[in-house]
Amino acid sequence: MDKEIYNYTQNRELSWLRFDQRVLEEAQDPTVPLLERMKFVAIFTSNLDEFFMIRVGSLFDMAQTDANNTDSRTGMTPKEQLEKIYETVAPLYKERDKTYAEIKKQLSPYGICGLDFKELEQSEKKYVKKYFKEQVLPILSPQIVDANHPFPHLLNKAIYVTANLKHKESEKGKTTLGIVPVPQFVSDILVLPGHDIRYIRMEKVIMEYLNLVFEQYEVSDANYICVTRNADVSPDDEALEVNDDFRLLMKETLHKRRKMAVVRLEIAEKLTGDMEKYFCEKFNITPAQIFRTKMPMKLDYIFSIAGNLPESMKRSLTYTPFSPQNSAHVQDGSVMKQVKKRDILLFYPYESMNPFLKLIKEASVDPNVLTIKITIYRLAKKARLVEYLCAAAENGKEVTVLIELRARFDEQNNIDWSERLEEAGCRVIYGFEGYKVHSKICLITYRNRNEIQYITQIGTGNYNEKTATMYTDLSLMTANQAIGRDAAEFFKNMSIGNLNGNYDYLIVSPTSLKQKILYLMDEQIKKGSNGRIIMKMNSLTDVDFIRKVSEASKAGVKVDLIVRGICCILPGVPGYTDNLRVMSVVGRFLEHPRIFSFGTGANQKIYIGSADMMTRNTEKRVEVACPVLDDNIKSQINHYLKVMLGDNIKARVLQSNGAFVKKKASEPMIDSQAVFMEEAIHAKKETPEQENGLGRWLKGLLKR
Repeated sequence: MDKEIYNYTQNRELSWLRFDQRVLEEAQDPTVPLLERMKFVAIFTSNLDEFFMIRVGSLFDMAQTDANNTDSRTGMTPKEQLEKIYETVAPLYKERDKTYAEIKKQLSPYGICGLDFKELEQSEKKYVKKYFKEQVLPILSPQIVDANHPFPHLLNKAIYVTANLKHKESEKGKTTLGIVPVPQFVSDILVLPGHDIRYIRMEKVIMEYLNLVFEQYEVSDANYICVTRNADVSPDDEALEVNDDFRLLMKETLHKRRKMAVVRLEIAEKLTGDMEKYFCEKFNITPAQIFRTKMPMKLDYIFSIAGNLPESMKRSLTYTPFSPQNSAHVQDGSVMKQVKKRDILLFYPYESMNPFLKLIKEASVDPNVLTIKITIYRLAKKARLVEYLCAAAENGKEVTVLIELRARFDEQNNIDWSERLEEAGCRVIYGFEGYKVHSKICLITYRNRNEIQYITQIGTGNYNEKTATMYTDLSLMTANQAIGRDAAEFFKNMSIGNLNGNYDYLIVSPTSLKQKILYLMDEQIKKGSNGRIIMKMNSLTDVDFIRKVSEASKAGVKVDLIVRGICCILPGVPGYTDNLRVMSVVGRFLEHPRIFSFGTGANQKIYIGSADMMTRNTEKRVEVACPVLDDNIKSQINHYLKVMLGDNIKARVLQSNGAFVKKKASEPMIDSQAVFMEEAIHAKKETPEQENGLGRWLKGLLKR
């Protein structure tokens, strides 16, 4: 193995933890409204949960089955990576607890109070006890653990109240463990009567009244705990016969996930030595996998509290409301007619997804439309897109939906939608064994007189109407016939199980995407110090790409990478990455576009697509990236990149030691997401006569 790469790379898991730490920094930012700060604590927590379920779970498996496997970027074994993760996570828990406590304290004057039982007023204690006895106690399922009552299976991320129990009439000293699952069908919090939002968490209520749950016992050492289980189970691990129903296999996979090994134990109170040893034996974990937290193990209720505030309080505690705007590039009337005349780029969530949805709706009833084909990775719980696709099928169009049932944690939702689409007459197909289909591409085929023509949409994000209001993404709609022919070839290949298709314009993994990106980088390397590469993505782990970035830097090419999450390459390492800058933006919206820009001026080449520069995306997924051929849209994207690179409020810059630091404050102060919101609000709708002036309009924006 080439160990030289170790000089300018870092471990992906530790890089990811640094990303989540940046999320926590947003929770610590006094310029962010208080409830939004609490939401960032919740997002940090949710991210960490998923990290343990997937990444730690994967390393856990690897440590058991392939202990000598080493990380290609650092040479660490699975066991060494796990030890480093546990060591890094422990201080993050303390930092999160401190951040939560500070925000909770600042929310108190607004009447938003999360309380311990001892903080309740006397009348509130009476209310809680009455509620517990009437509404909670009858539905609890408590259990003791002894020879006749084996230790139960604890569900992933469910909360359990535990205590040591000593029978009031038994011999001295003999104790047993009592376990009470916090019911998942009751609210996480009990809101107390009154005008303020005073509440107590349900696990604290149950802890307080354990003596009513275990009446014949003396209760001590009350605690509440939560296990995190490995969720890195793939249907590809299972034997799949040719005639098996893949949808059925996915249902079995979801069932299996509930029983996977424990990778983390969270506790509210310090454990005695005996209890720590007991849990370590029961869950087959080490003490390093036990994390104490002084804040709630679940914070989902914060989002509902924020949603139910009176308007006057919302203004003080949450972001100023922002709704995706109608794109200035889309006129009233038929979207299909406009796309046939010129390419249109939508920028979510600053601009609404509605023009794309309207395009599909129009296609569903247009007598000239023959087929609609689309790849789906994640959908909202309520999806107008599905309604329009079903309507198209019912109107006699041939509708093909390639739906990826293995979209992690959205599996059940996608299973449900696949059944709905099939019932409406759509042809539903799935991905490939061993390869997830992660592309975001839609093709409308229509007849124009006697000629078959195409409209293609290619995006950087999912066809999810909910996340399109929360994630930043690009969506290109084009009537370029060469791209349409490539898209038609792509869908044909997907339908016949061919991963090795040839395309003239689209670049598609696992066959051509990485190779094309590396080739385009080589073109810039030949230019030396005149070369220019700017790329925006969510994560960067691919070793071939990392080496090529270092090669470009050594050749004098100026390289800017905007990477939201994991970044395994380190900039500014002498002799390796001197000409590389890496920055990350964590803000109000989740940064999600993938943009690849090579060169400058008339020779600049820009691609947008669904792929990050991660080995899983470049080698183990079907991803699609599309060239941007329209000069006006190139100008739009260059403007977006310029503003993002100029961000000095929400941006963090990666250092050669792996740490992220804020940019030094300078004028003008630029919060890129705030700039894009303002531009979307104030953009003037184009009219047909103004279309040729788009370049002038964009130049005006660039001068702001």
